[in-house]
Amino acid sequence: MNQLDGSRQPLPDRFKLPTLVNSIVFVIAVTFIIWSMVRAELSVTKFIAGLPWMAEAAQQMVPPSTRDWPQFWRISNNLLTTLQMAVAGGVIGIIISFGIAWMAARNHSPHWSVYALTRGVITLFRTVPDVIWALFFMVTVGLGPFAGALAIMVDTIGYCGRFYAESMEEVDPAPGESLRAMGAGTITVAACSTIPAALPAMTAHSLYAMERAVRSSVILGIVGAGGIGQEIETFITMDEWPYASTCILMIFIMVLGIEQLSAWMRRRLL
Repeated sequence: MNQLDGSRQPLPDRFKLPTLVNSIVFVIAVTFIIWSMVRAELSVTKFIAGLPWMAEAAQQMVPPSTRDWPQFWRISNNLLTTLQMAVAGGVIGIIISFGIAWMAARNHSPHWSVYALTRGVITLFRTVPDVIWALFFMVTVGLGPFAGALAIMVDTIGYCGRFYAESMEEVDPAPGESLRAMGAGTITVAACSTIPAALPAMTAHSLYAMERAVRSSVILGIVGAGGIGQEIETFITMDEWPYASTCILMIFIMVLGIEQLSAWMRRRLL
């Protein structure tokens, strides 16, 4: 009996009673979630009351309008504009991120002040929503795809800059230390050791950033950056639901194609 008692192992942490602090944190979290639902004005009654209107709108969207060829080609041209806006902003953002990520990596930044400044800029770019950046650039450079491309570029720098830097920080430092012992500088170590080791993770982040850019470009069009997003807003405002349905279907095909291309590139490159 004593042997059995002595062989008992302590219970895992998940089976222990929560501490007072944990209980207080849990109560605060639940209270905040409930409060958030109240402030968001979530209402089952309103949702049920809106179901007939949703059904009517969905019914008007089927089938999509494909007979008006001039309109169809105009929508296709705006879809291409949306894609090109995403590609231009995303690619430029990725290139700039490659250039500044090593300055934002703690173990490769040439000076702590450079690290702090670069991290601060990346954090600013990442925390401000891309819609806000789009509005800012629309005021400064005017409406249209250029403002949208700049917003996507800034948003991509905020995303890729952070994860590129973290990928560099996670690299095994031994090869870099060997290069430093041979007299190599910071840029040489980054180019010959850190970046090649972090390249697979950076490639994965780059592909995902391009997917984000394509989806964001549609939203930015609604706020005035041009492209197919602006077409959707116009058609919905004018109750032209068949044309809006055509736009949504074309966006679905475009995004699905981009995701499949990204998945194929991951399989080939990673």
